[in-house]
Amino acid sequence: FLYLAAQFCCGFFVILILGNFWFLAVLYLLWLYLDWETPCAGGRRSQWVRSWTVWKYFREYFPIHLIKTSDLNPNHNYLLGFHPHGVLVAGAFGNFCTGPSFKNLFPGLTPYLHIMPIWFGCPFFREYIMCAGMVSASKESVSYVLNNEGGGHASIIVIGGAEESLNAHPGSLTLNILKRKGFIKMALKHGAHLVPVFSFGENELFKQVANPKGSWLRNVQEKLQKIMGFALPLFHARGVFQYSFGLIPYRQPIHTVVGSPIPVKRNLNPTTKEIDDLHALYLQKLRQLFEEHKRNYGIPEHKSLIFE
Repeated sequence: FLYLAAQFCCGFFVILILGNFWFLAVLYLLWLYLDWETPCAGGRRSQWVRSWTVWKYFREYFPIHLIKTSDLNPNHNYLLGFHPHGVLVAGAFGNFCTGPSFKNLFPGLTPYLHIMPIWFGCPFFREYIMCAGMVSASKESVSYVLNNEGGGHASIIVIGGAEESLNAHPGSLTLNILKRKGFIKMALKHGAHLVPVFSFGENELFKQVANPKGSWLRNVQEKLQKIMGFALPLFHARGVFQYSFGLIPYRQPIHTVVGSPIPVKRNLNPTTKEIDDLHALYLQKLRQLFEEHKRNYGIPEHKSLIFE
């Protein structure tokens, strides 16, 4: 969805430049220059955009559900680690950028979904994603959200990032997390409580072309990901009027389960050991969350998360 919408917006911008309305494109470039830092300063959310009726149908298509396991005190700030990335990240978008579910379950908290900074360089598209409550995944942006002294802010970070989308095969439970400790350091520096989030069904929405590690396809995808900053999974699902092939995701229920918070004491200069210890505790809580709920969402008893 992001890829298609971004391409449409870029195409529209090119049409403006090449057409009779080139002056509008010039004015927008001036606006882009003046507004460049906004994605790193809390964005510019619009409740009207977040409440569009189309998002109600989007959530009901799968359907998407948000599951609460514990209260989150709005006097604190939180860093929610979202897993897995999947292809679409539908659970993160549907629950944290649209509709009233998060607000109803966690009153007093404002969610900010952090995505790759590259998306905010796309003309027009950046305005839409900021209105939906998305902000940059840069350190400056995360710090801006978590620096809210009165509490009540929740940073949602898809920990596995674009690289993890290459593992998004139906039934896959592999998470790219062992080397990802930046979010732990940010939580410590700001005293933001950590909350593991697991989205059951996220990897079931598409079928991806086989790309085991070491294969020529996977090597090409990983090289492109390093060059461009985002991955290019080769996926398919269903069509509009048939179920054999297309780019519309399968109708598979998504249950995004928000775990219990891990209290974090502010530490402006955490040591490597302190970061590693908190990272290990986070992995333990994430695995525990998965094990406690996997039976409810069709995961076989013998299957467990794989951290790499």
